[in-house]
Amino acid sequence: MAKWYLGEGEQSDVVLSTRIRLARNLADYPFPARLDTKSRVAVDEIVRDAVPAAAGLRYIEMKTLTQAQIVSLAERHLISPEFASSADGRALLLSDSEEISIMLNEEDHIRLQVMKPGLSLAEAYAEADRLDSAINENVKFAFDERLGYLTECPTNLGTGMRASVMLHLPALTALGRMNTLASTVSKLGLTIRGAYGEGSASMGDLYQLSNQVTLGITEKGAIENLKTIVLQLASQERAARTELLKNVETEDAVYRAYGVLKSARLLGTKEFMQLASRVRMGAVGGLLGIDPKLLNELMVSMQPASLNAQAGKILDARERDILRAKTVRERL
Repeated sequence: MAKWYLGEGEQSDVVLSTRIRLARNLADYPFPARLDTKSRVAVDEIVRDAVPAAAGLRYIEMKTLTQAQIVSLAERHLISPEFASSADGRALLLSDSEEISIMLNEEDHIRLQVMKPGLSLAEAYAEADRLDSAINENVKFAFDERLGYLTECPTNLGTGMRASVMLHLPALTALGRMNTLASTVSKLGLTIRGAYGEGSASMGDLYQLSNQVTLGITEKGAIENLKTIVLQLASQERAARTELLKNVETEDAVYRAYGVLKSARLLGTKEFMQLASRVRMGAVGGLLGIDPKLLNELMVSMQPASLNAQAGKILDARERDILRAKTVRERL
């Protein structure tokens, strides 16, 4: 099965991926922040043994990975930046397709996530729910009849679910509409952030839109609300893109970006993401005959730690910029 950034799904010209994340804690253990390393490892092993073998997840102790490998997992959105910050008593369960990952002892004992290409909220939730139920057959989750699933952060109480989509919004960004959109969606119980979540900036005009409310709402209600807003944003992005691509200035910017990516000998991360965003807009807008899936993959695999992991060693900034430029030239 293809990795999420290699696949193609519904609304894929605007929606790169869908993620469903469930936060769970074991009833018999304090939250991870109050556990020592030995107790964290015990929780890791309990959850590992509770996951059905049929799920086909590999068990990875984070201490066995290099820092480049760990950060590369974060760049591929398989773990959170916070989880990447420490390997102490932490482990990861990961499917070969990278669609399913379970962080053990992040902020909660279990952070189960399913990622799929395009807009696939119902499908991703169904898969996450099946695995969640299977684990719950073997361990007891911390649950309160009134508050729902108990989590370390109160903002996750209730369903413990965060549903999010990754959006490519270059046209709306270029027209300066993102601040207004952020304000609008917040009134609807959603939040829009950079591609790597809370506190991250938007690189390559990539944004993460997710539900903020987990208490007093059902999983289905949260998903339907998010899907409605995503479809509206996708429609607005397409209309803005169509208008922008009528301008010779935008057309020129797209072709210039394409020319640089095909010929540059040095490409920094920020410059590459900006150029790739323009080229992707031209590709989905019918201006360039490039498969957007290739650009999706490059926007993930050309991140700094992922390049280090590919090279099998720590490269300095200049070496990464050379390797990035060489790889992009060859792929385009």
